Amino acid sequence: MSITNVGLRVRGYHLDGYGHVNNARYLEFMEEGRWAFFDEHPRLIKQLHQGGQAFVVVNLNIDYRAAAVQGDDLRVSTGIVEVGERSAICHHRIVRQDGTLVAQADLTFVLLDMQANKAAAIEGDVREVLKRLAVTKEAFSAQ
Repeated sequence: MSITNVGLRVRGYHLDGYGHVNNARYLEFMEEGRWAFFDEHPRLIKQLHQGGQAFVVVNLNIDYRAAAVQGDDLRVSTGIVEVGERSAICHHRIVRQDGTLVAQADLTFVLLDMQANKAAAIEGDVREVLKRLAVTKEAFSAQ
């Protein structure tokens, strides 16, 4: 069971013309969270690359809940919440220092066979590792 937390401060270059974080920047914040999550599990990524496989994003649904502004300290929480046969879902929550939920998202990724250039079954050791890391969405709220 694993949720990775990354802290970041909103900077001026994150803002749009209205003075709050531009919607596209949240994608970058969440990507930073995913990199940190998989940095904590380097053996898994190394195993994928050696096997000619990679995780590839195929869908992202973001729910924007509150504006973040310059100087806000945010916590980006990332974890796997579902593992299917050919895809898995990564959940993200971005929370402001005062506890306000700023955004949350579900990102679906597939295991890509890079040589065949098509989705492969998530099985064997990769499946076992992802299943072991999986959490419920409720676990994010308990932080």
